[in-house]
Amino acid sequence: PPVTLLHVFQSHARRRPRHPLLLFQDEVYTYGDVERRSNRAGRAFALRLGLRPGQTVAVFLPNVPAYVWTWLALAKLGCAMACLNCNVRGRALLHARSAARADVVLSCSGE
Repeated sequence: PPVTLLHVFQSHARRRPRHPLLLFQDEVYTYGDVERRSNRAGRAFALRLGLRPGQTVAVFLPNVPAYVWTWLALAKLGCAMACLNCNVRGRALLHARSAARADVVLSCSGE
């Protein structure tokens, strides 16, 4: 079977949970931190949004660490992620959302 980026990440998270993965401003996130946050996000997406394998989710987030664990959470759920550029607005954004054919759109409160 093919090896996915999710499998590689999970392997690293098991072997090196305390090693740094993301450096963002003055914060450091370890593999273990990101694994826990992606599991928590995945549970919330499944329970609160009812996401199931095979669904497409449009993600409209800025370039922040939450983007990484959101992507991992969706991959763990078996959902396809359509990345929407958070700098796009108006008709271009509506077109991108429509082209993604997403069942759900995830964004942060600032977007």
